[in-house]
Amino acid sequence: MADYMRRLYDRGLTTPSGGNISLRVDKNHFLITPSALDKGRLVADQIAVVTIEGKNLTEHLRLSIETEMHRLILISRPDAGAVVHAHPTYASAFTAIRDGGNVAINTHLIAESYYILEDPVFVDYRLMGTVDLAEQVAVKAFDHDVLLLENHGVVTIGTSLLDAFDKIELLERASEMTVIARTMERLGSEVSPLEPGRLAQLMRMKYGPAR
Repeated sequence: MADYMRRLYDRGLTTPSGGNISLRVDKNHFLITPSALDKGRLVADQIAVVTIEGKNLTEHLRLSIETEMHRLILISRPDAGAVVHAHPTYASAFTAIRDGGNVAINTHLIAESYYILEDPVFVDYRLMGTVDLAEQVAVKAFDHDVLLLENHGVVTIGTSLLDAFDKIELLERASEMTVIARTMERLGSEVSPLEPGRLAQLMRMKYGPAR
């Protein structure tokens, strides 16, 4: 947990005071990074242990203000092993942008982005750290792994810490590619995202023929 939080910071995906990671331990407990500590220098004994009912078992540590969001996601998604919430620069900028009401990040530019991320979902603005935000995110997380929190940041859900981390890093790269592609279009270049048949082919590869 501490290693992945430092990794998130070292990759420029969050700030010393921003972002949080949770990891399911078993059906009754999860770990979460704390509040008020430098995220770039976390060590193992600074990781909080919380029951799925929300009780802090490490009372010497101050829980992240987004603990309830992580808790409700883990309840909503029994298949989830880890949740990452952070504020990567490009992806977070897109939380303030909508394209015809849809997420403006284009995950259709390369096969890897769509295969792993699919289409991110937008979560309407709620004040950070509130139960209202936690509930809104948990509802959207029920059938999405990648969420953009309006004017806030992003959340990725994975079967493991590596899976969730991979998604947030790839989301930031997809955001950068979206900016590059739009710039090239304005300069007169033709951008060719994956067409629907190829997107469907990727989903069949991921989920099987039934998809």
